[in-house]
Amino acid sequence: MTDVLAMAGEQVLAAARIAWPGTAVEPGPVTPSVTSYVQQVDIDGRRLYAKTSLCGVSLVSVLRGACGDLDAVRARQAAYLASPGSLMEREAAQLQTLAGPAGLGTVSLAGYAHGVLFTEPVTGPTLADLIEAEPGRTRELLALVVRDVAEGLARDGVAEAVGRAPIRERGIVGTFARKFNGLSGPAYLRQTGHAETLDTVVTRLRRARRVPPSPGRAVVFGDLKPEHAAFPADGGRPVYLDPGLMHGHAVVDTAKLVSRLVLGLIARPPAAVTVPVLAGLDSFVRASASYLPAEERSAWLKDLVVLVLMDTLNILSTYLTAPADLPLSAHAAGVRTRARAVVELLDRATAPFLTVGDGTSLWRLYLTSVRKAVSG
Repeated sequence: MTDVLAMAGEQVLAAARIAWPGTAVEPGPVTPSVTSYVQQVDIDGRRLYAKTSLCGVSLVSVLRGACGDLDAVRARQAAYLASPGSLMEREAAQLQTLAGPAGLGTVSLAGYAHGVLFTEPVTGPTLADLIEAEPGRTRELLALVVRDVAEGLARDGVAEAVGRAPIRERGIVGTFARKFNGLSGPAYLRQTGHAETLDTVVTRLRRARRVPPSPGRAVVFGDLKPEHAAFPADGGRPVYLDPGLMHGHAVVDTAKLVSRLVLGLIARPPAAVTVPVLAGLDSFVRASASYLPAEERSAWLKDLVVLVLMDTLNILSTYLTAPADLPLSAHAAGVRTRARAVVELLDRATAPFLTVGDGTSLWRLYLTSVRKAVSG
């Protein structure tokens, strides 16, 4: 593992010297991540974040040996970087789309070279921070972010730009299909330590999955997590980072927000905020569905619950299969520590899928399962 991370660090420094020739480049601390390699770098006194993708798959997958030994990883990474459309190249294009035709606040792109994306630091609390500090504003804050993103992504020129450089790798359904396919899925689940229960959960989710109505040319953020929206200290509009823009149905963005907000409560449940946060979350979701006719509302809520649980399983399995000595964020470490509670949540919340078809009931049962997981 150390050799792979050292290789990634070398790539970051080499890319920085290509992007800023003749400058003093100093490596900084590595930011814990299970998906990409992220490291701070100092360019003549200017602090930046550098991010690179290894072989186009998650960092945990590479460290688990999915791409072979170090020599194989080096060869595969060289081929990946030589091919057009690497993940970081597309993310650089998407940051420009967010700042350009979408007109959204976004992290500033400092440069891109040799498969490495360089961005300016973002200051101010994240959406997750604000909700923890002001739990009574949960509904308001979630609605603000979802509305802001949806309005920006609906603007002229966004769909065309995203069509040229989509990031489908961060989609919930696509990730679920890759992880839990019929060939390697069972072996992968065994590595989590909870294979028996999670295998049943996968089967239920697969049977319950329904393709949401065609979105036409609608664009979704794709990776809209509470930590991917920051609020500048000067009171300006939200700033978004780590986009995964693709064509899809808007319920996807709401699902990832719900999934990750709930996991944050389970990982580090501050008792004083749990009740108002869940009340605000429930109010936000019900308000989002209230504009739909009754039949569509039920279908939307069912799609939401299924996608929320898919995403929860996707990231839980990543955390549980990460090498024990890989540094994790506080959130990831907390989820892994309370993995049993998350597994039980997945089991309880998917159990009604075969007998309950009404989306409103499924949402209510999901929230009941969440309350047990947070308090257990």
